[in-house]
Amino acid sequence: IHVTPEAYDGGLLAKVRDGDIIRVNGQTGELTLLVDEAELAAREPHIPDLSASRVGTGRELFSALREKLSGAEQGATCITF
Repeated sequence: IHVTPEAYDGGLLAKVRDGDIIRVNGQTGELTLLVDEAELAAREPHIPDLSASRVGTGRELFSALREKLSGAEQGATCITF
């Protein structure tokens, strides 16, 4: 499942917390976050610090590809035509 906008880009996923209930409807392709609107509005988005994840375990080998990846809405790909 690709969800957009992504948490790192400030999407709703950045406000999901441990323990939240999410309804997944495979027939319609919908994800529904079952959290009160007022509580959700009061939450600050959590944007992870990924700077420590740039190197190690071979990650530097693919760094050029990661920089070119498109978002989920564009297919999450580094290949363009």
